[in-house]
Amino acid sequence: MPRLRQENVTAAQWSPNGATLGTPDLTLPDNQIFGTNVFTPAEQRQRLPKAVYKQLQLTLERGEALDSSLADSVALAMKEWALERGATHYAHWFQPLTGSTAEKHDSFYNPVGDGTAIADFSGKELIQGEPDASSFPTGGIRATFEARGYTAWDPTSPAFILENPNGALLCIPTAFTSWTGEALDYKIPLLRSMGALSDAAVRALRLLGDEQTERVFTTVGPEQEYFLIDEQYYFARPDLLTTGRTLYGAQPPKGHELDDHYFGSIPERVLAYMLDVERELAKLGVPIKTRHNEVAPAQYEIAPMFENSNVGSDHQQITMQVLQNTARKYGLVCLLHEKPFAGVNGSGKHNNWSMGTDSGDNLLEPGDTPNHNLSFLFFCTAVIQAVDKHQGLLRATVAGPGQDHRLGANEAPPAIISIFLGEELASVYEAIEKGVAGEPKPGSLLGLGTDVLPPLPLHGGDRNRTSPFAFTGNKFEFRAVGSTQSVAIANTVLNTIAAEAIDDLAAKLGKAIEGGATLEEALRPVLQESWSAHKRIVFDGDGYSDEWHDEAEQRGLLNLRTTPDALPYFVKEETVKVFEAYNVLSERELESRYEVFTEQYAVKLNIEAETAATMARTLLLPAAVRHLALLRSAGVAELVSETEALVDEFVAKIKALEAVNLKENQEDEPPAAWAIFLRDRVIPAMNDVREIADKLEKIVADDLWPLAKYSEILFIK
Repeated sequence: MPRLRQENVTAAQWSPNGATLGTPDLTLPDNQIFGTNVFTPAEQRQRLPKAVYKQLQLTLERGEALDSSLADSVALAMKEWALERGATHYAHWFQPLTGSTAEKHDSFYNPVGDGTAIADFSGKELIQGEPDASSFPTGGIRATFEARGYTAWDPTSPAFILENPNGALLCIPTAFTSWTGEALDYKIPLLRSMGALSDAAVRALRLLGDEQTERVFTTVGPEQEYFLIDEQYYFARPDLLTTGRTLYGAQPPKGHELDDHYFGSIPERVLAYMLDVERELAKLGVPIKTRHNEVAPAQYEIAPMFENSNVGSDHQQITMQVLQNTARKYGLVCLLHEKPFAGVNGSGKHNNWSMGTDSGDNLLEPGDTPNHNLSFLFFCTAVIQAVDKHQGLLRATVAGPGQDHRLGANEAPPAIISIFLGEELASVYEAIEKGVAGEPKPGSLLGLGTDVLPPLPLHGGDRNRTSPFAFTGNKFEFRAVGSTQSVAIANTVLNTIAAEAIDDLAAKLGKAIEGGATLEEALRPVLQESWSAHKRIVFDGDGYSDEWHDEAEQRGLLNLRTTPDALPYFVKEETVKVFEAYNVLSERELESRYEVFTEQYAVKLNIEAETAATMARTLLLPAAVRHLALLRSAGVAELVSETEALVDEFVAKIKALEAVNLKENQEDEPPAAWAIFLRDRVIPAMNDVREIADKLEKIVADDLWPLAKYSEILFIK
């Protein structure tokens, strides 16, 4: 049996490994594990003096800073709770611009003079840390030799325990800032944007007759797609190990043409893994709701319930970490890359976004009363206006090298940002524009209680999987976010541009009301004007079609096909204006993100290109040459001629790739120029090498080909 076949047999031989969950009686309180590893308000209430607990909650509600005595009390309670769970160390857990999380572990224990040690944790240590942060990307905000950075406790996101077979770690969610006070992470601008939107939405709600709401929260429920493959294949493939995706691989005879994997029965090994993941996430307070097979073979999805954007973004980072860590317990590797396999559906992260009040009302829920209807139309219109005005910026938030393979393919929305409303809701806006009230239809439409505005549909219509930004009943689903990406930046942008649009509409509405118009009379012209100006962004058809690309161009919509096309929108004049106006990101902070993201794009592509060249020369070419020698020795002239031509072409393409990979092509190039060079010169050279390699894979003797094939990686579970 060839070596590779033996590996396949081994990969398929899985049995429960002793880490399975069993079937506890979930009606018993002791078996309820949700949030057991989280320092929740319920845990705080039990451990803090009553007065301290109330003071803490009041401080959080007001968004004020904690005084030192309060911080000391919280730190003491948090330390005792963590020690009880086996945590010897704590870490300020933060999210630098690398896209992943970071942590520096410090011990609770300090030595004392008699040769023993005691556990100690002060309010000062809780509130602020000082990591040596010189190597984190800053985009020019700090020079490399300036190492000082600060982590600041975010008390609105609860501390949690990460368990390890040999201990535990107390993780304290924190913001990460420079010595000069500029944001070096994803959390600070997200929190700023949430405050900006809340202020704008509350101002608008007052005009709409709501005198009770004090705060508005944005909520998020990101659906995470991922692949699971046997770890043997992962560690045997340098491309997967180094870049997270396969740089080579011919299409297998069977992919997902039969649609038999989608929502299919979950394999036992995978289900055992999923149950373990969900158990760990439950202990961390992550409210997982859904699991299922996705479209591609070996692809799956996990989805949480809605949470406020800050906590939801933190939980999303935790989810990715738990998905990857748990996989190894089952001999699997979790791939989060947007396109790990060419020709097979990639992975995204549907960002379900909405706005809700502190009294529990969803502002994007049409509701069943006239007041709710009017409020919904106002806020829905603001979102439409915001997305149209800042479509380029929204596209930039989902840019990345993995995304360039995925966006526009048949499993992902196109790079053209558009909004799906559904036929019924779109018809409401058309009626508003024409000034026609319309007649409500019992059972299907909600009357607005006025002849000035048309009836509103109970449901916005069917879904459109080709739409990047779709209204799905009581939320908007931003479907273009990549599977590896933090959802924080997309939500930061959504919050900020929505705040701007809400304020713009509210100013016009307030002026009309001051002029003597009723709310209903004042609202219609505001909605009419905004819809007429921004309806071009609404498209309910097939986003994959060539006709849509032509129509979008005629409408004046942007089609930013690649990352270098999209990233400059972070520093466009209109972006700087809105972000500075709402104190979310300064021009310098925006420029830093543009620099960081551009450099990351270039570095990742350079790693891919050098990996592709090395694999081609040292793995694939030798296999093809051995196969050619075998054919020559057998005297099979026709196959010799066919293979010889491919090998000669392969050598030429490898040399061409190596030539564009030369370091001198990168010397003294600014990141933007390097990124464009990689896109225009290096990626085509990589594709040329892969094209020949994938042809060789189909003709080289199976026992000579050095890489596991798609037909094995994707289907052996």
